[in-house]
Amino acid sequence: MGPVRGLKKRKNAENNKSHEDQNASGSGSSEKEGPLDWWDEFSKRINGLQSPAKGLSRFQSIFKMSRKTFDYICSLVREDMMAKSVHCVFNNGTPLSLYDQVAVALRRLSSGESLVMIGDSFGLNHSAVSQVTWRFVEAMEQKGLHHLQWPSTEAEMAAIKLKFQKMQGFPNCCGAVDTTHIMMCLPASDPASNTWLDQEKNYSMVLQAIVDPDMRFRDIITGWPGKMKDWLVFQSSKFNELCDKGERLNGKVLELSRGFDIREYIIGDSGFPLLPYLVIPYEGNELPEQKDEFNKRQRATQMVAQRALARLKDSWRIIDGVMWRPDKHRLPRIILVCCLLHNIVIDMEDEVLENLPLSHNHDDSAYHQQICGTLDINGVHLRDKLSLYLSGRMTS
Repeated sequence: MGPVRGLKKRKNAENNKSHEDQNASGSGSSEKEGPLDWWDEFSKRINGLQSPAKGLSRFQSIFKMSRKTFDYICSLVREDMMAKSVHCVFNNGTPLSLYDQVAVALRRLSSGESLVMIGDSFGLNHSAVSQVTWRFVEAMEQKGLHHLQWPSTEAEMAAIKLKFQKMQGFPNCCGAVDTTHIMMCLPASDPASNTWLDQEKNYSMVLQAIVDPDMRFRDIITGWPGKMKDWLVFQSSKFNELCDKGERLNGKVLELSRGFDIREYIIGDSGFPLLPYLVIPYEGNELPEQKDEFNKRQRATQMVAQRALARLKDSWRIIDGVMWRPDKHRLPRIILVCCLLHNIVIDMEDEVLENLPLSHNHDDSAYHQQICGTLDINGVHLRDKLSLYLSGRMTS
């Protein structure tokens, strides 16, 4: 995973067993009875939430996941969240159990509603909502990072390449990259806000992600101001550094025919440079048929990254729309955790995936396609070979 600016290792707190025992009976039921019994009781506390979306249960509509996935996330964060002796209670004085805390945090992240609105819905003080959500973010940083990583085995990478090739024919492709903006409302009177003012006159933070064919995030970088161009964000990434050193996208070379071999690479749009390991579309109008066909296939394949970012924002709406004066040091960590949750839902093969909308619109319509224009000669050769192969004029 690429660097997340603002993410620092936090010290592991000592496990407080007595506090864990105290919190185990939150919502009037024992955690040992499991999430089904917990939900029966917890759902009675919820006020004013919408009716279930089509095809989803009330639980799935509220938390954007099934109970199975919810229970798994609780098991991930249990140790870290119960280690801190922080006493959070509902307005009636009942302590929050682990399940209660995870539910509050997930609702805050998935709805994007204000702390006050979440508190009113669940019968909590808004400061308790903030405290619980941040403890959850910290716990997920510690325990969930294995859900966002570059493929570690040849078999895993081979499966990714095969799926990409089945999409539009691209051989030896390892990922698709795209960038989105997390918009913020900042005080215009503060000169420091200008750092975050992007080319469309919005205050924003960039998230750049590389995804696999299943829309799973494999590498991300976030934290940079939205005015930073896509290619500059990519050039600053650990992923690009590893590629330059020959330590990433350095797997098996595919021989298409005698004298024509294809190294591992990823694909992106015209906002990125053409590199030996990053393939972008051809530029220009009235292109030859072979290049035009290449562009159609390339853009159709790259759309998987657009769809992943659109689904991320649709499911975890705290990073959709315009965030009200967020802490710029904490926001990258919140974005990271939203990406982890997105991946966990995929990794768990969650049933909610069947009912999630499939869109590719992840940025406001005011954002226009950036054009980098930088070409590396080895990237030119790679793209031309791929174009020739996809045209059917080269036999594999």
